[in-house]
Amino acid sequence: MPITVPAYGKEAAGRLASMADMTADDGALRRFLHGLPGVDAVGLQARAATLGTRSIKTTAKAYAIDLAISMIDLTTLEGADTPGKVRALCAKALLPDPTDRTAPRVAAVCVYPDMVATAKEALGDSGVHVASVATAFPAGRVALPVKLADTRDAVAAGADEIDMVIDRGAFLAGRYMAVFEEIKAVKEACVRADGSAAHLKVIFETGELQTYDNVRRASWLAMLAGADFIKTSTGKVAVNATPPVTLLMLEAVRDFHETTGIQVGVKPAGGIRTTKDAVKYLVMVNETLGEPWLTADWFRFGASSLLNDLLMQRQKLSTGRYSGPDYVTVD
Repeated sequence: MPITVPAYGKEAAGRLASMADMTADDGALRRFLHGLPGVDAVGLQARAATLGTRSIKTTAKAYAIDLAISMIDLTTLEGADTPGKVRALCAKALLPDPTDRTAPRVAAVCVYPDMVATAKEALGDSGVHVASVATAFPAGRVALPVKLADTRDAVAAGADEIDMVIDRGAFLAGRYMAVFEEIKAVKEACVRADGSAAHLKVIFETGELQTYDNVRRASWLAMLAGADFIKTSTGKVAVNATPPVTLLMLEAVRDFHETTGIQVGVKPAGGIRTTKDAVKYLVMVNETLGEPWLTADWFRFGASSLLNDLLMQRQKLSTGRYSGPDYVTVD
């Protein structure tokens, strides 16, 4: 089945509209963002560490592994990407473990805009989505018209989801309204001719935002601008997803939902490589947001290398033997 995010209900849309004063101008947006409670860094890190100690065994572990597989955005974002490489990745997305057809499919395949058509053809009507990075990923250092053209091209080629990067320079300089308006403009560029729209994931590149307070502010800014998902990282810098940062974003999503009634997804990306890591993140989601977020509609892993470890652990649970990396395909 295709992954779909419900449109905002009237009540939720009304609550969001009631917050319009907060984004009326740059001064109002600045006052709101800087009025958010400061982050207790020690408490945040301690909470993330505590959640990371939870132990999951046997049937619960098997369930968590399959759930994590179903949440992966299988990704290739290299200058050397070819149609053949993208088609091979799509084949793996559809059948992650050729020796076991009960293994679930991943959530999406993520590629550059010029590879969207190739991925769309390879995946067909399988229900595995095509996601595309746009807005001059990963730096985002081009003019807005170029970013919007990049987005429209990907959507026109068939992208179901757009992963955009914010202008970190503008954000760190305190030009919050410029970032807000850019997200809104990209959101509008995601709308197709028939009125439907690709879902928008907004990437913060948290490793460059410097402080936890900035991560909280970026989370609220993106959600107020209409993000369907908020995402930690591009995976192209030294510091990517971390448990404390992801926990902070989950808490922001929880608080936003309590305020507006609007559900927003979260995607940690980069640096998540093992089944143990994935389970820690799933525990964090369950403890912070609850079961409604434990689906690919609302939580994703941007971690292609994670899939192989999940498959090896899955094989071990079913056969009692650890197969090793030679028994899974290398992306």
